[in-house]
Amino acid sequence: MPTSKLNDSIQFLKSVGPKRAEVFASCGLKTIRDLLFYFPSRYLDRTTIISSNKAFDLTLNGFDGEITIIAKVVNKESRRFGKKEILTVNLRDQDGFFSCVWFQGVKYFKDRFESGQLFAISGKPTISKFNELQFTHPDFDQITEDESQTFYNTGKIIPFYRISKELKSKNIGDLSLRKIITYAIDGYINDVEETLPDFILQKHNLLSLKETVKQKHYPDSDGKIRLADLRLKFEELFYLEILVAARKHNYKEKVPGLALPVRTKVVHDFLKILPFELTEAQKKVLHDIRIDMANIQPMNRLLQGDVGSGKTIVALISMLITIDNGYQAVLMAPTEILADQHSKNITLLMEKFNEVFPSYKINVSLLIGGQKKSERNKQLESIVLHEANIIIGTHALFEETVQFKNLGLVVIDEQHRFGVVQRALLMKKGTTPDVLVMSATPIPRTLSMTVYGDLDISIINEMPKNRIPIKTYLRGESRLPDIYSFVIKELEKGNQSFIVYPLVEESEKLELKAATSYYNELKETYFKEINVGLIHGKMKWREKEEIMFLFAEKKLDVLISTTVIEVGIDIQSANIMIINDAHRFGLSQLHQLRGRIGRGTEQSYCILVTKDEFVASSQRVTRNLEYLSSAQIEKYKSSVRLQSMVKHLDGFKIAEIDLKLRGPGDIFGIQQSGFPEFRYVDITTDGEILIEAKREAFTIIEQDPQLRNKQHDIIRKHLIDHYSNNLKYARIA
Repeated sequence: MPTSKLNDSIQFLKSVGPKRAEVFASCGLKTIRDLLFYFPSRYLDRTTIISSNKAFDLTLNGFDGEITIIAKVVNKESRRFGKKEILTVNLRDQDGFFSCVWFQGVKYFKDRFESGQLFAISGKPTISKFNELQFTHPDFDQITEDESQTFYNTGKIIPFYRISKELKSKNIGDLSLRKIITYAIDGYINDVEETLPDFILQKHNLLSLKETVKQKHYPDSDGKIRLADLRLKFEELFYLEILVAARKHNYKEKVPGLALPVRTKVVHDFLKILPFELTEAQKKVLHDIRIDMANIQPMNRLLQGDVGSGKTIVALISMLITIDNGYQAVLMAPTEILADQHSKNITLLMEKFNEVFPSYKINVSLLIGGQKKSERNKQLESIVLHEANIIIGTHALFEETVQFKNLGLVVIDEQHRFGVVQRALLMKKGTTPDVLVMSATPIPRTLSMTVYGDLDISIINEMPKNRIPIKTYLRGESRLPDIYSFVIKELEKGNQSFIVYPLVEESEKLELKAATSYYNELKETYFKEINVGLIHGKMKWREKEEIMFLFAEKKLDVLISTTVIEVGIDIQSANIMIINDAHRFGLSQLHQLRGRIGRGTEQSYCILVTKDEFVASSQRVTRNLEYLSSAQIEKYKSSVRLQSMVKHLDGFKIAEIDLKLRGPGDIFGIQQSGFPEFRYVDITTDGEILIEAKREAFTIIEQDPQLRNKQHDIIRKHLIDHYSNNLKYARIA
């Protein structure tokens, strides 16, 4: 879209100039286009402004909507009730008095109001016990004297913008910015080029881009704001889904694949040596995978399943099908400790398989960064000579020295931990191998349609039979002595425990428990009669391997750890997970840690330990997060996380809550996916728009993959102009 005029510096606009342009540039506003697309953060609807007397009458008669009153601050006062501070700001308009009350974030709000200042106060009013009009935690906007007549005398919706400290330092407030943006709209709106074809605008009832820009800055009504937002969100999602669709098309249609059908009884024979039966969900997923693998088009499938649902066995059966066709299979894990565990478990299964069915002769190779050079060279040789059928490793598999003889399948465990470029490096080592990516971090549907929209998705939504649900408890630090006594009691039954801390060593900035210091302390106090081990990420791989071996052999009773055990560790006799400073962990991380237990036949317990006051506050979670300071928001979000863990075991439910709390930005590595970040879309609420945009984008790519059709010219041009860096990822699974 950018034209030469829209690329002009904003310094040439009236009221800007070179010096102000420098300040605007420091805020990311350099060109006319930047300014035109710098949209308001909120609006004040002049049509809802009424007098305090009118508001009093309406409220007295049961009115339950939001209103706005413009008034001047008379005074403010704060009172304390125990530890609680309450701020009251008294205001007056032309008809009478009313008050605003804050009981959260008082320090912040106290500094925002001074006598004589004019404010637009918006919210749902109530009648106080003193029979006075009152607002609790209302929205508010300060109005300058220059703007006051505009507010009183016009019926327009007034836009408000985020004004940075730098802009304020040059006396640029809402009024000044509105004027400058008006100059930009008047002079340049006709230079805004449309970025969606007419047939899409008409089909989905979308505003033109010019009309969208105008309505965002100076809307005719609330309805027009919603239409403008719909246009921006649809476009953002549409172009993201075009990239997704192109990636999927290129991988399926352009790249030559391998046909890997089930040739012998390898799956049937392997199932005979397993000490358990597959669940119906596992069988269904295997059916999908077998169809994919038999097809000449490369498989590109995401396998989702909660922790402990049996994804690895499904992946292993897929690898056996690959090997049965004469190819090698790779399993890539995110950590050395997990790769080592995969190697040990799969090696044991293959040894048993080879013993019962010697004709298959399947060998497993481990390749990780911490190996000795001689061991590494031995493994590399076995891989290139095809002596190794299953190769398990970490990022070490990416290296150029790793050469496969005949790579047919790539399985990536916890795939959100790998960037799209890293995945591509591994895939290039084979002639377009089939790809199976696994995630034990359940992904909400809306997010999977974006980041993983190019993958076919299978879900294991059933846990193995006879699995006893884990009981989760929230406890204050004052209960730790009781918790340690419980650990000793369970140890007498033959059960082991994990105790997790968020840091390895003490932090000066955060008062968090440290694994090393508490390891030493607990060994000398509560656990002096039992065997205690310590494992953390700063240890070398061999050290971690030795500790995990001792724990698995029950030579350690309690394992003190950092989050290095978060993914994949499988110790069936460990039935207690104690997570210290639980309020500092993310919801997904808490769920992953809990998934390390509950794999045996005993009842398992996850105990979330936090500060005593956090336990109390978690019972009083408020919905009004927008009124709280950043510290308070973190406090209340932590309460939501902790209560969600106590209430829910379902990883998909937890993932939905996590998405709402954190947004999609960093949960599943979107920054690594090759896709642009969202500016207008809220993936937690815009699911219907996403479905519509995806359907349109996939239909277009299916019918015209190269966008050569004349009616798709706008799409093709916009992709080249604005998504050129993302287009290169369209060839990567």
